[in-house]
Amino acid sequence: MSKKPILAILYDFDSTLSPTDMQAYGFIPRMGMTPSEFWARTGEFAKATGCEKILSYMYTMVAVAKEKGINMTREFLNDCGKDIDFYPGVLTWFKRINDYGAQHGLKVEHYLISSGNKEIVEGCAIAKEFKAIFGCEFIFDKKSGEVIWPKLAINYTQKTQFFFRISKGVFDTTDDDSVNQKSPERRIPYANIVYIGDGMTDVPSMLIVKNNGGRSIAVYPKGKGDRVVSLKDDGRVNYTAEADYSHGKKLEKIVQTIINSVEIREELDSFEGESPKDR
Repeated sequence: MSKKPILAILYDFDSTLSPTDMQAYGFIPRMGMTPSEFWARTGEFAKATGCEKILSYMYTMVAVAKEKGINMTREFLNDCGKDIDFYPGVLTWFKRINDYGAQHGLKVEHYLISSGNKEIVEGCAIAKEFKAIFGCEFIFDKKSGEVIWPKLAINYTQKTQFFFRISKGVFDTTDDDSVNQKSPERRIPYANIVYIGDGMTDVPSMLIVKNNGGRSIAVYPKGKGDRVVSLKDDGRVNYTAEADYSHGKKLEKIVQTIINSVEIREELDSFEGESPKDR
């Protein structure tokens, strides 16, 4: 084959790669609040105004920062990302999976699809590992650098659009025409897409990947497997595994086996395209 087939791995962030919400590591402590205080205030605002939950937390971030006299710039949010911790093995996961894919004739690409804040993620230790990061974003004033308006909000159902965008290679979120046009050839076949998430907010994405021939994996913290039992029992995911990305653990073995299966399928497909004269 002249070009390597691509395997795309799509990830949620909070409680999938990192043990808790990204705001809890840097942003909320800088506001002098606890996570429970911040999220309670977000919930109160949503209930009082009827504002959608994702937009409510984005509003609360801006409102609290103003109250504290903090200029919430892109650089400030990037700096909040430096404090994020990750599950075991995450920091070395991407290179290991990339190398394993290359050994089996595949190019592996990693994509982040999060309802968290993109500017915070961009400051974390693994930001460089993703081909694209899709998350909630702000618009910043060109002079002051301060937040002036939400640019993009992604809730659990809006995440599903990125399955199609990634398959077609349409990363511009303002381009609706290209992603909705019928395309006989896709940059990444649906069957070459894997989704890794942790819970109910990932269900629409897990299902759309699984039902279109890809593979969905639900991860859980050590000793908390009961959190994802219903996802497997209800047929919403293909596999479950502890959120341990270390070498030799179940999650790595699952993804390696998926890579093996894609390699075999690609080789079989190449035989179907041959004619007797090719031999």
